Formats: sequence, C-alpha cells, structure tokens
Amino acid sequence: MKGDCINYAKKCHKCQIYGDKIHVPPSPLHVMTSPWPFSMWGMDVIGPISPKALNRHRFIFVIIDYFTKWVEAASYANVTKSAVSRFLKKEIICRYGMPERIISDNALNLNNRTIAEVYSQFRIKHHNSSPYRPKMNRAVEAANENIKRIVGKMTETYRDWHEKLPIALLAYRKSIITSTGATPFLLVYGMEAVLPIEVEIPSLQILSEIKLDEAEWIQSRYDQLNLIEEKRLKAIRHGQMYQKRMIRAYNKKVRPKEFHEGDLVLKKILPIQKDFRERWMPNWEGPYFVKKAFSGGALILTKIDGKSLPNPVNSDSVKSTLSKAEENPG
Repeated sequence: MKGDCINYAKKCHKCQIYGDKIHVPPSPLHVMTSPWPFSMWGMDVIGPISPKALNRHRFIFVIIDYFTKWVEAASYANVTKSAVSRFLKKEIICRYGMPERIISDNALNLNNRTIAEVYSQFRIKHHNSSPYRPKMNRAVEAANENIKRIVGKMTETYRDWHEKLPIALLAYRKSIITSTGATPFLLVYGMEAVLPIEVEIPSLQILSEIKLDEAEWIQSRYDQLNLIEEKRLKAIRHGQMYQKRMIRAYNKKVRPKEFHEGDLVLKKILPIQKDFRERWMPNWEGPYFVKKAFSGGALILTKIDGKSLPNPVNSDSVKSTLSKAEENPG
C-alpha cells in the first residue's frame, strides 16, 4: 500500500511541472568542426541593448567563422531580413568567398524567405540550432559574451558603444582563442596585426621591420605567407586536443537518458514563454508524446491531440513523466 501511495504521488501533474530543472546532460557531447577557413559560419544577434546608442542602434549582428574564430559584426536599429541578407552578401560572400554552411538559431529575422533565397542563390547549406539548445551554437554565444565584455570596458557614456564596436572587434581578433591556441588575425593573414601602441612604443616586430630594405621586407612577408598553412595545421591539432579534453570533462557528468517513440514527456519552459505569472510559472509544460527520436538527441514531440510541435527539441530540455495518459495513450 505504501508503494502504491508513492507511485500515485509521483503521477501528480502539478508536482511534475513545478519540479526542478535538470542540469545534468543526458547524452555525450558532440562537437562541430570546420574543415577549412570560412567554410562554416555561425550567426546570432545581441540585443536589444539598453540604453540605445546615440545613433539609435540597439542590436549587434554577429557572425563568426568556426575555423579561425574570425568575427564580423555590425550594429543596427533593427536587424531586419534585408539587413541580414545585405550583410551576408557584402561582408561575408564578397569578402571571404562562398561558405559551405551557416548555422543560426530559430529567430524569424534569420529564418525567412529572403534569407532562404540567398542560401539558394549561392548554394549555401543552412542549419538551425534546436530550440532550448543555445549551446549548439556555442562559438557564437562565446563571441557575443567576449564582445559585450570588451565593449562594456571601453564605453564611457554607455551610449557610445556603437563607436567602440570596431575597436572591440580588433581586440577580439588579436586575442588568443583557447580552442585554437592562436589569434584569429594570425590564422587569417599569417601574421599578427600591428597595434597602435606598437607604433607609439616600438615593439620587436616594428623594430625588426624598420631595419629591412624593401626586398628583405618582401621576402620576410613571403616567408610568413608560406608558413600560414603550417600555422593553421597547428591550430587544428591544438583544437582537436582541446575538444578531446572538453569532451572527456563533459562526458563525466552525463547521466544517460534515452527516449523512444511513444514515450510521454514534459518539456522545459523557455524564459521567453514567461507571462504575467512569471514568478509562479512552472518549469515544465506538457505532457507530450515522443513522435520521433534521433540519434543526436533531438526529439520531435506531439501534443496529446496528435498535433506535432513546429520545431524539434533537444533531449536535455525534456524529462519523462508519469500520468494516466501514459497508461492509455489512445
């Protein structure tokens, strides 16, 4: 009788939807790698930023190359579909060539007919990170945090951040990235950028180049360019070792959790779904049935009435539930 009471209490729907969020990963880490520079980009939007800049801008559109970690960014009053389309053509395609694929979240301004036409025209593959899973596009998220941190340190009036953005990008491109062990500038151009401070207080690089005549300088630059492939290969090896360490540390925390077709589950509620009950909102919603489960951890869910949700959900934002509906799915 005690066991029956415990099992009955576990099936309480309100207790389950107000249950704690699960922070333990349910599946091993799968990393994304780019085979060569500028073949795979990730894009995202920072904002809305408050207070607005003096030019009324309140968003920053950010796009990062997965191989070199090179970042391009621009500020906008609103990141419209036409602005994204124009940025991709002018700042990415015309400057770095045709990317093989671009990864973004599910925001409407990054997923629409105008952007789809650009992808179709230039035969670019587009992938969406699944909802509830921002870490799938972690490279862009990390770049966003670093850019915000740099701009925050440089801004003086908190409304001049749009003027500091280009300088922040230079600082980011000159910073050594943990995953590659090199600066984005080095991996793109084969040499380090000369900073303004190096001109005022001559660095070793500046002093050595001043003594070179034109022919020697040309030969030095030629040698640097010949070494760029070696530097990129070194960055690849460093990145592979870094990923292995990261995977090993991540997988220690994994508690395997598998879902199968027909399972009854609850889905985590996103912060953007909060309403006037915000403080009293549950952490989970549902129940839903698992319509299809993919090997990478993505799930397609359906409501009890059989209607499928528009987007797949990652398994780390889902938990099993017990209810009377599970006993009689029909």
